[in-house]
Amino acid sequence: MKVFVSSLIRGFEPFREAARSAVTTLRHEPVMAEDFGAQPSSPQIACMQGLRSADLVVLVLGEQYGYVQGTSGVSPTHEEFLEARDTKPILAFVQEGVTRDTQQAKFVSDVQGWQQGYFRGGFKTPEELKDLVTRAIHDYQLAHATAPLDVNMLTQSAISVLPRSRNGHSTQSPMLDLAIVGGPLQRILRPAALEHPKLLTDLHQRALFGDPRLFDSSKGMNSDIEGAALYLEQDGGARIQLNEQGALVLRLSLERPGPHNHGGFSASFALIEEIVLRQLTAGITYADWALELIDPTQKLTHVSLAARIDASEHLGWRTQAEDDASPNSGTMGFGNGEERSPVTVDRPRAALRFDTASLAEDLMVPLRRQRKSR
Repeated sequence: MKVFVSSLIRGFEPFREAARSAVTTLRHEPVMAEDFGAQPSSPQIACMQGLRSADLVVLVLGEQYGYVQGTSGVSPTHEEFLEARDTKPILAFVQEGVTRDTQQAKFVSDVQGWQQGYFRGGFKTPEELKDLVTRAIHDYQLAHATAPLDVNMLTQSAISVLPRSRNGHSTQSPMLDLAIVGGPLQRILRPAALEHPKLLTDLHQRALFGDPRLFDSSKGMNSDIEGAALYLEQDGGARIQLNEQGALVLRLSLERPGPHNHGGFSASFALIEEIVLRQLTAGITYADWALELIDPTQKLTHVSLAARIDASEHLGWRTQAEDDASPNSGTMGFGNGEERSPVTVDRPRAALRFDTASLAEDLMVPLRRQRKSR
């Protein structure tokens, strides 16, 4: 495994050597700027290329922020972090007992916020850093001793766990089906853990009282185990399903609240874009919380999401403003009876928390295209 060591270089040499020693002790290959030698490209490009070739990043932050590069507006170490955080696992270590400059203090705060759930530790001496890095890499290997990540298989798995479509039943309320599957694919929950009453209680309480909410507190809830999956379901169709691999399947209502909704049926001629986006955001937020609950050591490093709008072939698509402007008119569709393909995205797991809005939009826009291309 290639391990890229990212830190300030000048004045930090003993700590970089400690990190190098930890990597080589575990018989991995350190990737470090000191070893690049003469390059036809700039040092900045050489470091970026080295980072991209690595399997893991060890980030070591000390007292000083470092020189701000003209092209990026941030220090080399900061730029390496921004490059790695969407594509590489990061193990972050922070020097203690020092007074950081303003930029470094903010950088450390940002890293610790992003790295929540990852291994990290504080150190004072090179020896302490070596021990921390050695243990963290070893723990990372144990946690990820699974089959290699197969993104295509992960995406197909997300599609496969979506519930059967109800299209053709136009009298039923429109629902959003959202599947979130983590990878590499592996068992996260033992059967006994899936049946434990506390897991059911935690999932239910979060759905009722979390921000945003998935369930209606005025409605009852049924739950059971189906095969290797736990489900929670309310009247009206809202549903949460979690299996032993940590895959979540959410079914969320797309009904319009208030006077537009009569007797359980929407009086609108269309799906409302803002409601779809809000429910996607709610589902992604809930999935991030649930994965932290069942997989706090980040065995699942990536996620694939699949989304589909169900029982809605007769509905068009509008923004809230368009519907408010003409609430009692619109075009009703009949569909062709064919099930629409789910839309999918795949991302590093941390995107559930830090890129929630972008993820929701990346699912919503293709769903909108499907409706408007009829």
